[in-house]
Amino acid sequence: MNPTYTRFTLGGTITDEQNYFFNKNGFIHFKNFIQPETVNDIIQASLKVQQDWIKQEKIKVNGIPIKYGKDLDGSAIVQRFAFLNQHHPLFAGLTQDPRFETLLSLIGPGARLGTEEKDGMVLNHYVNGPESKFTQMGWHTDGLRDIFHGQKLNPMLNVGIHLSSLKPENGGLRVLPGTHKQSLYHMLFRKKYFLDNKADLKEVAIAPEAGDLTIHDGRLWHRVAQSAVTGEQSRRRVIYLPIIAGKYEPKHENSPTAFYQRFAKLVK
Repeated sequence: MNPTYTRFTLGGTITDEQNYFFNKNGFIHFKNFIQPETVNDIIQASLKVQQDWIKQEKIKVNGIPIKYGKDLDGSAIVQRFAFLNQHHPLFAGLTQDPRFETLLSLIGPGARLGTEEKDGMVLNHYVNGPESKFTQMGWHTDGLRDIFHGQKLNPMLNVGIHLSSLKPENGGLRVLPGTHKQSLYHMLFRKKYFLDNKADLKEVAIAPEAGDLTIHDGRLWHRVAQSAVTGEQSRRRVIYLPIIAGKYEPKHENSPTAFYQRFAKLVK
């Protein structure tokens, strides 16, 4: 385990130790945010939404393209959901968890949970099979979209609720600690956005248990590594929700598809 890696427990406040770790590294990992039975309920609810979207042949949600793929048996699945909180009461209720209020302090005054902004609540479903179209994601930062929109770089955190237990060989989130403090030049050009999937000697592998929560700064360089195993063992699901500040910019059913969304085609 990397010496900079520590797993914490989330309480009613962010402790000084947790705040120091996050500010230094740009990410933090909390154990046991939700219970195993809740994880199972979430997965079942996502399957219900998936069934509805496939039946409806839904292409976009609030301007955000839905990413479809094939499961191990060749059946159609949704591999990237957007604004899931608007499509099932369980996900809407999850956003009301009071512990999210505690996490807002990592940004400070004006921070909010972006349930109606960016891509809302996202669920990524990765599986490494012969027909998979979503097995990894190249190096990127989440703050790039603000630059594409010609906006200043507003504070943004990405909160991950992990629904699968992972070992490093299962792939998953990789981060470059401390890169949230980089210059704008390095944020734009340190790596080739989404095209570069190579491991970095300084990267840290996030290896969560199902039910864990992670947070990473939107300026932090990170990637999603492909599983070294195939089949059912490669299956992993994770929910992401943004914590944001700045101008309130909700999406709606007539919202346009942003320029940067074309990069989704590069993720395979």
